[in-house]
Amino acid sequence: MNTQADRNDALPSARERILYTAHELFYRDGVRATGIDRVIAESGVTKVTFYRHFPSKNDLIRAYLAYRHTRWMAWFTDALARHGGGAGAIVPAVEEWFRDARYRGCAFINSVGELGGTLPDVIEITYSHKQDMAAAIAAVLPKSRQRAQIAQAVALAIDGAIVRAQFDPAPNAALAALRRIINALLKA
Repeated sequence: MNTQADRNDALPSARERILYTAHELFYRDGVRATGIDRVIAESGVTKVTFYRHFPSKNDLIRAYLAYRHTRWMAWFTDALARHGGGAGAIVPAVEEWFRDARYRGCAFINSVGELGGTLPDVIEITYSHKQDMAAAIAAVLPKSRQRAQIAQAVALAIDGAIVRAQFDPAPNAALAALRRIINALLKA
């Protein structure tokens, strides 16, 4: 997923700089590993400015996930369209993401793992994101009475492939398994 192409050429507001910086750091290094002072320093704002926009780190985390959701869903629906717009577009779209040098798995799965027990909003936000992902998948599947259920199963398979691609040196096995699962679901 290309994050640099999404940056606006106009001077971003302080809030946008904070959010963009948090997005880059939280996704790359983890939410818990990234302190507020680092976000402040790298976004080039003062502490007063930071806290005016985000009264707590939890507020920033929620905003980060909302920002990530908007960007990722825009990318995903575009990638599905660029790869043909049908069920056959799912694996190539996912592969495009997995092969991105900045790939660090799903920001939502990672956030649940890091914060699900301490910030329950993360679970709700992740659930909503995954429902939207399943809806985007359903939109490219052949019409059938089981379309929504198949989309949920494909989304779950993608989640498994995401986790596998995080620890496997190459995403090939995860992508091959995902392709087999999708083909089996569409034949059922």
